[in-house]
Amino acid sequence: MHLDMDAFYASAEQASKPSLRGKAVVVGGLGPRGVVATASYEARVFGVRSAMPMAQARRLAPNAAYLVPRFALYRSVSEQVMGLLHALSPLVEPLSLDEAFVDLEAAGAAWDRDSARRVGERLRVEIRAVTGLTGSVGLAASKMLAKIASEEAKPDGLVMVEPGTERALLGPMPVRTLPGVGPATGDHLRRAGITSVDELAEAGEDELVRLLGKAHGHGLYAMALALDDRPVVAERETKSVSVEDTYDVDIHDRVRVATEVRRLADRCVGRLRGAGLSGRTIVLKVRRYDFSTLTRSETLRGPTDDPAVVREAAGRLLDSVDTTGGVRLLGVGVSGLADYTQEDLFAQAAGERAVLETEEEPEAPVAREEPAQERRWPSGHDVRHSVFGHGWVQGSGLGRVTVRFETPGSPPGRVRTFRTDDPELEPAEPLPLVSAVPLPPSGSRDPDEGEDEGDAGGQASSAPAIFPKSRSGKEGGAAPSSP
Repeated sequence: MHLDMDAFYASAEQASKPSLRGKAVVVGGLGPRGVVATASYEARVFGVRSAMPMAQARRLAPNAAYLVPRFALYRSVSEQVMGLLHALSPLVEPLSLDEAFVDLEAAGAAWDRDSARRVGERLRVEIRAVTGLTGSVGLAASKMLAKIASEEAKPDGLVMVEPGTERALLGPMPVRTLPGVGPATGDHLRRAGITSVDELAEAGEDELVRLLGKAHGHGLYAMALALDDRPVVAERETKSVSVEDTYDVDIHDRVRVATEVRRLADRCVGRLRGAGLSGRTIVLKVRRYDFSTLTRSETLRGPTDDPAVVREAAGRLLDSVDTTGGVRLLGVGVSGLADYTQEDLFAQAAGERAVLETEEEPEAPVAREEPAQERRWPSGHDVRHSVFGHGWVQGSGLGRVTVRFETPGSPPGRVRTFRTDDPELEPAEPLPLVSAVPLPPSGSRDPDEGEDEGDAGGQASSAPAIFPKSRSGKEGGAAPSSP
């Protein structure tokens, strides 16, 4: 089974913000260098797509709501969804926050077509009940076909690739449908007169090896014949944890660059601790004004998750980088991960610095103040006002911030404007999209339950429809089939 949540970031924002339900929503970086992370189906009608430059998206859909991602919310919802998948099978392979493969047969969760379809149908009901969102499910005998099936099922559908129909399903599809066929390979095949999967199979293995090389040619020919024996890999070892920011305007001030590096180090440690990990190697990434990218690293004596240690190491690495001319991107990462911490690393480092300092002549302390930074109010992020309660930032600028006060379970709320330094307005954590509700026991469901849950999450109130006999898996008049 392959599960893919529908327009995940944008759908989560619509469920969280009643005033945006049914409207075009675009999530991504809002600066001049920003790109679209996800667009709602209402925005896709205008041609807005993931990975599109945000400036182009604004030209196509000027009246859409443009929001900065809230990854804390998306991770929280993803954990709920992945929990439902792990309840089905221990063999779950997450691909991202919003999609995963599940081996149903090996875990005994399904043993034939009918049982697999029942599992998929129930999963979609449970996802709607728990998160208020919808996901599309593909069922097939291999990972490749299951992923293609979930794509065909979008939005909010279920498609099963019946045994014996795999070649007929794949044949007319473009070669870019197959895993590993990107723009460059697709263009290379097109110049050779190969545009569909059928033509790929007809070309033969020897021709594909000649065109693409031995490994890629063999693999692509097997996939064209609907052969894919890749197993579901339940656990993927985390290699590193990192964060990075791209800036709308190049940073020239060295003090500001150092401040950003410290901030990124703290964020990186937050993720590290959230995963229960520590690491030995600190990595600094700097992309300069001319797009040249420099990477520097330092390996400590033992693993740490101490923010002070990571900040200091990142600062030392920054000292070795020439930022003259400006910086457009900064990143801090930690690798060499472990599940324990070298507790005395920071104390040892501090002790070494104290020894060095006693050998130097003492100097009169010089007061240094960090430059005051204006409070930032990212569009779409959560806030709380001491009088008006919970809301979200609709926009900010010129010393003002506009807030719409509403919650996932409320009607569309009112808009009010405040000074950006208003002491009664504070950033807040995202609220759950759906109030906690008990799931029905397996095989049973209250017919009215779906309506209540759908209303709470801002989704359609009817129970999700299943399309086992339709190859496209889409409702009549459904939104475009891109994920």
